[in-house]
Amino acid sequence: MPSVSGRTIYFGRSDRANKYMDQVFHAKKTTEEAINFLEREELKKGSQANFISQCLILTRRSFVNMYRDLGYYWSARGSLLMFTASFLTIMAIGGFPSFVEDMKVFQRERLNGHYQSAAFVVGNTVSSTPFLLVISLIPELITYYLVGLQQGCAQFIYFALTLLACMMLVESLMLIVASIMPNFLMGLITGAGIQGLMILSGGFRLPHDLPLVFWRYPLYYIAFHRYAYQGLFKNEFEGLTFPNGQVLQGGGPAYIKGEEILRIIWQVEMRYRSGWILPCYLQW
Repeated sequence: MPSVSGRTIYFGRSDRANKYMDQVFHAKKTTEEAINFLEREELKKGSQANFISQCLILTRRSFVNMYRDLGYYWSARGSLLMFTASFLTIMAIGGFPSFVEDMKVFQRERLNGHYQSAAFVVGNTVSSTPFLLVISLIPELITYYLVGLQQGCAQFIYFALTLLACMMLVESLMLIVASIMPNFLMGLITGAGIQGLMILSGGFRLPHDLPLVFWRYPLYYIAFHRYAYQGLFKNEFEGLTFPNGQVLQGGGPAYIKGEEILRIIWQVEMRYRSGWILPCYLQW
């Protein structure tokens, strides 16, 4: 039995067509009556959940989502490590005005022959290292054990040394920018732009997803964030196991090793311990 538009609305025996149509139109009529009743019904009284109830419900829902998402455990660790290294380094541009003042004094004294450039670099590095150590160590002590990273002493020392090396690298970078561009505003923009490019190519995008021109060759290999991220990842994930989310989809082992996450998810180069390149990079 076709309709006016040509679509089939009943395909069966002819003696049962009337019974079928009665059931269909009766159900449709009943449904329309229920909808009309709900539209006419007015809520005489109602209340909205208070602020505390809203917070509790949203907290419970978020907790359930995190508990069910098995990839959240290793994903959260990776996000924390990247955020820590990126935030400390990008905020180091705040010391740029002092670098500009130091460069003005250095240029005047260097022209007068009081000392050589190497002596200025060594003295500036030695004097700034204790302050950089304090700046990097305080958030490390608060964050590292609070979020439940690996409890080993060697892992913590490696974590601290990597962040200290990152801070020293950024200080050196901003000193170079100050020697080229003495303007405060342009220097801050230039320093932040250079670090932004390094963050994008060093870990914000996975290595296999980077375009070959400029982003991978040569920026990926120049960016010190790449060595910091991969070193922190290997320092944290090696030796750990995590629940495998593929089990819920009907396949895969119950647990996944940290080495597999490093190799497959984060695309970390496993040939060497990336973080130990940072001190050599700093000397270069």
